[in-house]
Amino acid sequence: MTANGILQIALYCAIILALAVPVGLYMARVFSGERTFLSPLLRPVETILYRLSGVDPNKEQHWLTYTVAMLLFNLVCFLSLYGLLRLQGLLPFNPQGMGAMAPDLALNTAISFTTNTNWQNYGGETTLGYFVQMAGLTVHNFVSAATGIAIAVALIRGFARRSTQTIGNFWVDLTRCSLYVLLPACIVLTLVMVWQGMPQNLSSYTDATTLEGAHQAIAQGPVASQLVIKMLGTNGGGFFNANSAHPYENPNAITNLIQIVMIFVLGAGLTMTFGRMVGNMRQGWALFGAMGLLFLAGALVAYGAEAGGNPAFASLGVDQTASALQAGGNMEGKEVRFGIANSALFATITTDASCGAINSWHDSMMPLGGLIPIVNMQLGEIIFGGVGAGLYGMLLFAILAVFIAGLMVGRTPEYVGKKIESREVKMAMLAILILPLSILGFTALASVLPAGLAGPLNQGPHGFSEILYAFSSQTANNGSAFGGLTGNTLFYNLTGAAAMMIGRFAMIVPVLAIAGSLASKKLVPASVGTFPTDNGLFVALLIGVILITGGLTFFPADALGPIVEHLQMQAGSLY
Repeated sequence: MTANGILQIALYCAIILALAVPVGLYMARVFSGERTFLSPLLRPVETILYRLSGVDPNKEQHWLTYTVAMLLFNLVCFLSLYGLLRLQGLLPFNPQGMGAMAPDLALNTAISFTTNTNWQNYGGETTLGYFVQMAGLTVHNFVSAATGIAIAVALIRGFARRSTQTIGNFWVDLTRCSLYVLLPACIVLTLVMVWQGMPQNLSSYTDATTLEGAHQAIAQGPVASQLVIKMLGTNGGGFFNANSAHPYENPNAITNLIQIVMIFVLGAGLTMTFGRMVGNMRQGWALFGAMGLLFLAGALVAYGAEAGGNPAFASLGVDQTASALQAGGNMEGKEVRFGIANSALFATITTDASCGAINSWHDSMMPLGGLIPIVNMQLGEIIFGGVGAGLYGMLLFAILAVFIAGLMVGRTPEYVGKKIESREVKMAMLAILILPLSILGFTALASVLPAGLAGPLNQGPHGFSEILYAFSSQTANNGSAFGGLTGNTLFYNLTGAAAMMIGRFAMIVPVLAIAGSLASKKLVPASVGTFPTDNGLFVALLIGVILITGGLTFFPADALGPIVEHLQMQAGSLY
């Protein structure tokens, strides 16, 4: 590791720290229905939208009604996107004449973008026309992100309210998130990205002749607008197959910094939204602290592994130039314009959040470097996480942590003034256990069936890591790929679609049940026996619960993949 690399990580942390409070407080005002600086411009638009859709913004919903509205909305989103993908050949703004997507791939893709996963078993510039990219993928990037934030806000209301049967209105939360949070930021940042050299057009692909005399089609399209929402909404679905490693999606170091800031800014801000809405900012800082420490640990391990290079190079008889290059760190699969530090940092951030965008090839990372993205996803991407999903995932672990603390002191556990009883603990455990059930179940299936074993490019532990990473990514609604896995097959399209559905909706429903249960309870004043949840001791307990839960669940599978590969590499065996 170099001082310059450490400085870049420190700069990034400082930016997120500086943005978290103002962004979080702004979102708290938005979802509380308070006036913001955008209200004079957007409040009339919001009112018109409610009138056109027949929504009464003053009528709140029971958690069951809220859940049904969310599920029906996402069902319509899935069906509409599936239809667009299957009818692509008949749609306008398709200068390259892209045809319809195959049924199983369309199913996988529609579920992927509906669940905020954006797993892509296709190459964007070779498969999709501009209309589907805009009306299909970009629109779903907005509404899937807004859905996640709405769920988090509903859970926050469960903690903040007392003796009520409602947790808000899904349609109002969805509208306000899209109108006041996502759209304004995306408009401004899209213009910034165009200024930095990203295409934003409807032109046909450009035919170019290379220096060798070969012909090359250079893809064009509305790239900047999709890029911004894919990052801000932690969607990750790239316009191009190379995602943010493509020079049109990530031209330089400035755009790279802006992109990784966009990935974390709303997730970090939501911790402050939580603190403001429950009336105790220290609670928000406690969650922020736990997330921040886990992020730093992962980033430093990944950077250290990549900066160390492959020790096996010295024994392979490679030429001196190659040895010198590897001695400076592992640059395989990385863009020179970003280097090792920014590549490792990007890989950590994108898998801490449920973003999935990449600026380097994770398949080419060192075994321990590749382990960090896998672990980040297996923990449920609670380290700032996907917009909304990171906060409600972390709050599930907070409920579990205070339950354990309550057992220690021999009294009913409490969190931000609400008693945590058997119903909340059962729902939290149900949501937490969804991930290992899907990740390990589908990984085991793919590891023994011929259709699954036909997917990995590599043999041995690295091939197993490719399978494990795929189902970790899809269940955690991340969408990044380890690389090397042939995912566009009937087996992987169907199992991946199932994993994405389970990871999204089987987790959201218990979360909303918890929100409804908590909202109906009275606030309990703190007493001498109350375990404080806004200090360093609770942060340490919370991190411990997260690591122990993840370690006990996933360590055996991780040991068969990246850990074994690391030990084999030290012994001179490569895969």
